[in-house]
Amino acid sequence: MKKSNKPAAPKSEKPAPKSPEVKRLEDVFRLMGAYGVGEIELEDKHGRVHVRMAGHSGSASVVAPVYSSPAPVAHVAPASAAVSAPASAPAKDAGGGKASLPSNQKQIPSPFVGTFYRASGPNAEPYAKEGQRVKKGQTLCIVEAMKLMNEIESEFDGKIVSILVENGQPVEFGEPLFVIEI
Repeated sequence: MKKSNKPAAPKSEKPAPKSPEVKRLEDVFRLMGAYGVGEIELEDKHGRVHVRMAGHSGSASVVAPVYSSPAPVAHVAPASAAVSAPASAPAKDAGGGKASLPSNQKQIPSPFVGTFYRASGPNAEPYAKEGQRVKKGQTLCIVEAMKLMNEIESEFDGKIVSILVENGQPVEFGEPLFVIEI
């Protein structure tokens, strides 16, 4: 049996107490994992922090104040998880999965679990309508997640073929929101 040359650590040593900042970051990590968010940027009066989870390939990010009153609008980068596949129907198939799309069409998925809103308020004009031409970076809708209003932008120029979700309806992470013809 080999003996280690390292001195044994005292068994009664307790970990140092965590600062409020470390506790807040741990909460952010936990929430990111729970909601499937791979990247987030937070800013408050104390500073700014940008967090990217290892192994996440998407580019969705959130920029929002840490405080929550009134509910701020967060900016969501274009969802890089846009889906395309060769075929013909832009709707969901009978099995509940994603149907195939023509090669000139892409889906814009929800980067969050939340509530889908077509406009900034109940009496406001919708950000986007079927048949409308949109530009890359143009706001298409809002997904409210954890009391933050996240603007979802188009990842590419094109024409909105279909809006797949009704206003005020809950959406899942990765659920298709729009079909855009590019």
